[in-house]
Parts: sequence; C-alpha cells; structure tokens
Amino acid sequence: MSGDLYHNRVLELSAEIPNIGHLDSPDGKSHKVSRVCGSEIWVELNLSDNLETITDVAVTSKACALGAATLSVFSEHAVGAHVDEVYEARDTMKAMLKENGPPPTGRFWELRHLEGVREYPQRHMSTMLALEAAVAAIEDARANREAA
Repeated sequence: MSGDLYHNRVLELSAEIPNIGHLDSPDGKSHKVSRVCGSEIWVELNLSDNLETITDVAVTSKACALGAATLSVFSEHAVGAHVDEVYEARDTMKAMLKENGPPPTGRFWELRHLEGVREYPQRHMSTMLALEAAVAAIEDARANREAA
C-alpha cells in the first residue's frame, strides 16, 4: 500500500464520514485547521462520568480526502473508545508517517489505509488533523468537567 496515496479505500472512507453534525451539549469540542492546505475539522464529543470513554461524537469537515478519511475512521469507531485508544492512535499514526513506524491497530486499524501518506510529508498535517482535533476535544471535555 506504500506509495498509493489516493487508493480506492481512502476515497471510500473520505466519502463516508459518519456522525456528521453537532451535539446538543458537548462536553468538549475542537476546531483544527491545517496551515498547509486549509483543511478544517471540528470534533464534538461527550465523555463518560469517569472521563475515560467517549459516549457520543459529532464531526464536521472541510477537509481534503486524506483528512476526511482519517476523520471517517475516527468517527466510525469513537463511541465506546477509551480515551487512551485515541491518544495511542494519534501517536502511532504520527510515528507511522514521520518515523516509518507500523500502522495503528485495534479499534482504529483502518488508519493503515493511509500508510502511503508517509512518502508525502506535505500531506502529514492534513492527515493528522482529525486525530489532533479528537485529542483536543478530549482535553477540552476534561478541562470543562474539572472546572464545573
């Protein structure tokens, strides 16, 4: 799959983003913009009472196919995910792109379809945008709950 940037599965994922919209009262939210291409991603989520599990998610995107594909994988599998799984997916994805590491496994395994992006450093930021937004939304939710 290496070197194949826009193969069929990436395009399918980018066209099938689940949970598009907004939550009535999100615990946390985030808006991230790629400085390179201008892609934008919004993530809203709710966390369990112990702040460890995502219980609801909504996303919005004005992103390229790569950013949209990452968002699709996150959004499809976010509900029920332990927050550590999201942090791990982000860190593994970053290592896959920048350090030739292995692709993510577990709940977010379909991020492996973006392995070809590693050969295009100018595309790394837009590909990581959804996971960075997800982590920021988790941190926002935790901060909001702790402040309440």
